[in-house]
Amino acid sequence: VQLQASGGGLVQSGGSLRLSCAASGMNFRIASMHWYRQCPGKQRELVATITSNGSTNYVEAVKGRFTISRDNVRRILFLQMDSLKPEDTAVYYCQTRWYDRYFWGQGTEVTVSS
Repeated sequence: VQLQASGGGLVQSGGSLRLSCAASGMNFRIASMHWYRQCPGKQRELVATITSNGSTNYVEAVKGRFTISRDNVRRILFLQMDSLKPEDTAVYYCQTRWYDRYFWGQGTEVTVSS
């Protein structure tokens, strides 16, 4: 299993970014997929989850601003981030569990300037 995250960058407060995570080596359409982030000086936290049937869940801090989605044909996971705030500055990781093992993307850095 390989997860390749991309789409991070520098954006001003109030701006938007879309993260992508390309998956291979697994049956993507049946896997729950997750986005985590690690803010500077803090522990890694779960940001958003999407199940195989498309159900979603978000940490309270991003509800109404972030949208997780998936393209099962292209095997890509997305995180649309709108109304970004400086406190969203973090390294973002995609993650999944497959055959009782956890797999992580390499992380993509998001910096939100005030």
